[in-house]
Amino acid sequence: MFFRLLALLIVVPFVELVLLLRLADETSWLTTLMIVIITGIIGSYLARREGLATWFRFQSAMSQGKMPNREIQDGLMIALAAVLLLTPGLLTDAFGFTLLTPPGRRLIGGWLRNRFAGSFRMQTFGGGGQPGSASNPAAEDRFDPRTFDPRRSSASGQRSGGAGDTIDSPHFEPKRSPSP
Repeated sequence: MFFRLLALLIVVPFVELVLLLRLADETSWLTTLMIVIITGIIGSYLARREGLATWFRFQSAMSQGKMPNREIQDGLMIALAAVLLLTPGLLTDAFGFTLLTPPGRRLIGGWLRNRFAGSFRMQTFGGGGQPGSASNPAAEDRFDPRTFDPRRSSASGQRSGGAGDTIDSPHFEPKRSPSP
């Protein structure tokens, strides 16, 4: 991975320099300089606009109690696009402008999700799904009171056998004995 990143950091600026020099030969150095400056200005404006729109969608999703997965992904891609557009070059500008458009973000985001689909594991607790259902992937990690042995618990409440269980319920209260 290190060598790929190193090669990327060496090859991309070299290719960008060659393209800028060729453009300057075909037009003029002033035209090339203006293209670099104008794409930087337009890119920063578009990055700000798209970033604010994504921020508002993020806040809306959070206020509705939804996980803002897409908004976080879009925000990261917009930040990358802003960096690429401020970097002088034609290829970085083209990739940056692609990341600033919603169809471009969907295309690249879909590719990234497919590429890294098996690399991450997410656990949720208290989702309300039935144990073993598709909406509840962490069902095997649930606390089962029938198998809990308080004699095997440590002072901290974790079982000495390993993982430790967490009880997280708004309705968990100690049982009270019935009044006579």
